[in-house]
Amino acid sequence: MESAPLEISPEELHRRLQAGDDLQLVDVREPEEYDYCHLPGSRLLPLGELTRRTDEIRQDGPVVVICHHGVRSGQAAGYLRHRLGRANVLNLRGGVAAWAAQVDPAFPTY
Repeated sequence: MESAPLEISPEELHRRLQAGDDLQLVDVREPEEYDYCHLPGSRLLPLGELTRRTDEIRQDGPVVVICHHGVRSGQAAGYLRHRLGRANVLNLRGGVAAWAAQVDPAFPTY
């Protein structure tokens, strides 16, 4: 059994978004971070609220969990996969920092 959540690279996420794939993007950062920068179409669901708001995360279809560097989203994805059995969850490897570095140089960084 895999111990780490499955991940998606920023490049692969970009490709899938450009192709029109139906992905739910869940951003687990804090509101101030989300307000500063976020991927279009993403839903803010801070990590500290995750356990009581899991009903906002779809059970079917791919879900990509996002944070600043991929650590908090990795924790969230691990919880969703291993505690709730959600096999449809992917962690954005490197978070929005990697998105800025690898996909969109104009994306705000902090």
